[in-house]
Amino acid sequence: MTDQAPQQLTLESRLVQFGVGRDERTGGISFPIYPSATYRHPGVGESTGFDYIRSGNPTRQLLEEAFAQLEGGARGLAFSSGMAALTTLFLHFSAGDHLVVSQDLYGGTYRVLAHVFGKLGLSASYVDTADTAAVADAIRPESKALLVETPGNPLLGVADLAALGALCRERGLLFIVDNTFLTPVLQRPFDFGADVTVYSATKYFGGHNDLCAGVLVARTPELGERLYFLQNSTGGILPPQDCWLLLRSLKTLALRLERHCANALEVARWLKTHPKVTAVYYPGLEDHPGYDLSKQQTSGFGGMLSFRLDSPATARQVLKQLKLVSFAESLGGVESLMTLPAVQTHADIPVEERLRLGICERLLRLSVGIESACDIIADLEQALA
Repeated sequence: MTDQAPQQLTLESRLVQFGVGRDERTGGISFPIYPSATYRHPGVGESTGFDYIRSGNPTRQLLEEAFAQLEGGARGLAFSSGMAALTTLFLHFSAGDHLVVSQDLYGGTYRVLAHVFGKLGLSASYVDTADTAAVADAIRPESKALLVETPGNPLLGVADLAALGALCRERGLLFIVDNTFLTPVLQRPFDFGADVTVYSATKYFGGHNDLCAGVLVARTPELGERLYFLQNSTGGILPPQDCWLLLRSLKTLALRLERHCANALEVARWLKTHPKVTAVYYPGLEDHPGYDLSKQQTSGFGGMLSFRLDSPATARQVLKQLKLVSFAESLGGVESLMTLPAVQTHADIPVEERLRLGICERLLRLSVGIESACDIIADLEQALA
C-alpha cells in the first residue's frame, strides 16, 4: 500500500507511508534525495516539471505534498527555518496593514515583526488570544490577519480556535495558526477555519534536534499559489538532504508524540507536588484554565510545559545541576531540553512586557522528551534538591 490513496488510511499510517512506492523506476521504499540544482529542458518552451532548485525539487515536492495531505490543505511549502516560513508569510502583507497576534508567543516572532517588518510599515497588536473578546476589540479597519499560537509559548495559554475562526470569517481576516507545539497529529486548525498553518519543523516534525526547517500549509489553492510565488521569489527553501531527513522523521511522528504527551503529564503532576515549584503550566492538568477547551479541540496535550520556582536562584541552580535534561534552547526533540525564556527564547520582548506576562527569571520551560518519565523526574528531583 502506498501514499497514492491517502484518504483510505488513518493519519498514523499515512505518516509512515509518505514516499513509499513513489520511486517507480527502482521501487525504493525510501524516496531518493535529488541534489541537482538545475535540470535539462527537453526543448525550447518545454520542461520536465523541474527547472531550478529554488522553484522546485522532487524531494522537496514530495515533502510538501506530504504536509498538505497531513494537514488537509491545498498546498504545503517547506522552508529553511520556521522564521523563513513566517518571514515569507509576512511578505504577503503590505505597508499600512495591521495584524492581531498572540501575546503568548515565541520571542523570535515578536522580533521579526517589531524590528524588521515594523520598519516596513506592518504593525501588530499583541493580545491574550485566550480571550476572544479581547481579540475582537483589537481589530482595526486596517487589520488583515490574526496570528495565534496555541498552546502559547511559554505560558501554554489555550485559544478557542472555533470562536476565533468564526470571528475571522465575520471580520474578513486571514486566520493564521502556529501549530508547532501540537502538529496536525494532535490539533487540526483547518477544522476550525484556519487559512494558513505555520510550523517550525525543526521541532516535533524533525524531532531529533538535527535539522532546521519551517513549513506553511495553505487551505486554498489560491493562497497556496500566492505563498509559493513569495517562496520562489525570496528563496528561503529547504535543501533536498534536509527534506529527506524530515520525510524520514515524519514516519515516527505519531509514536513520538504519544510518548511526549504521556511523559509530560507525568512530569507535570510530579512538579505540582514539589515544595519549590509555585506554579505549573500544562494544559493536561485539570486545574489549567484551558483544560476543558483543550479536550474539545485537541487529541492530546503535547510535550511542552513550563513551571515557576520560588526564586531566580533556584531556577539557575536547576539549570546548572541538570544531568539527563539538557539546558538548551529549542524543543520537540526526543531528548528533554530546558530553557530560561526570560534570557533566551523571549529575551527580545521588552522587559516590562515580559514581566507583565509573567515571563520572569523564575520561569523555566521544559520540552519533555521520550526518555523514561521516571528518569526525567529523578533528574529534576536531584536538580531541585
